[in-house]
Amino acid sequence: MTTNPMKNALLAACVAAALGGCGSSDAPAPQASNAGSGSSKNASRNVNATAEEVAEEARGKVKCPARTQLAERAAGAPVDDVVGVRPGMTYEEAANVVMCTHDLLVVAPDTQRGFRLQTYGQPLRQGFNATFAKERVQKTSQDYMREMQDHAMARGSNRVVRDVAPGEAKWFVGTMGLPGEERVITAAREEWFDTGHQPTVESISQALIKKYGTPTQADNGSGRPALRWAYDTRGRLVTETSPLYHRCNGAADPDSGANLNPDCGLVIAATIGPLRENPSLAEYMQVGVVDSAGGYERLVATEQGLERAEAERRAAEVEAASRNAAKPTL
Repeated sequence: MTTNPMKNALLAACVAAALGGCGSSDAPAPQASNAGSGSSKNASRNVNATAEEVAEEARGKVKCPARTQLAERAAGAPVDDVVGVRPGMTYEEAANVVMCTHDLLVVAPDTQRGFRLQTYGQPLRQGFNATFAKERVQKTSQDYMREMQDHAMARGSNRVVRDVAPGEAKWFVGTMGLPGEERVITAAREEWFDTGHQPTVESISQALIKKYGTPTQADNGSGRPALRWAYDTRGRLVTETSPLYHRCNGAADPDSGANLNPDCGLVIAATIGPLRENPSLAEYMQVGVVDSAGGYERLVATEQGLERAEAERRAAEVEAASRNAAKPTL
């Protein structure tokens, strides 16, 4: 693929924000798919509701087991999924797969982050979040104040301020493509383990290695074990002697973004958060996958496709005006 240096620089700046700080210049809020679309009528009728009722309202039609038209992974190719979600899936397929992992998971379009693209008013969906449905109750001002105090105390004691309860998980799935043709380019999941049922850090590390193979890098220097599996565009594992070793990075945290590099292939990243009271036990884990080169190419193709569509629209208007436009009065 031939690229323009100026465009590469612009994309690199946007990619550095890693799907987190690049807002679409004129894109309206992405439209929710049928999967995960809520019923506002039910929500307005029932002020209070259980988590199960909220989930039923919001999930829409979910078909499990989830199915996809994406071709199966080739024999010998790197494992490329996070609990079934794979790069290349459609927006709707990925949303259905995510919701099939738990009856309380609810999908919502992410409108706060994305690449800065000129969309010409087209509804471009750049991804979705998935979280557990919560009980809906009317909160008082005291309730909100108590929540703010809890968060402040957690930050003051250097504890992780989480929005996921023990036994729950959350997702971010990034997509790119022309409207209605968006495909998954990145997916990340975070899971917090039930109190009293935390697995060992070692058992999670071994489970990750069993699934994804020998990691490119395993780091425990920060106290939070981190593993990375990086491949080049031919599907070959990046080794420490490769010039790509420090360039092909992934993102395990659903709240962070994924790095797109046209020289890198698939990248999987995982982080294990140890329990403060016993570092040998895991409090949570994060796993993310990104199709780096594939995502980069889809990003460029989407930008070019939007430009072509806009040029065609304007040309059609000019042609119509040549036939139907009113003559000026001179």
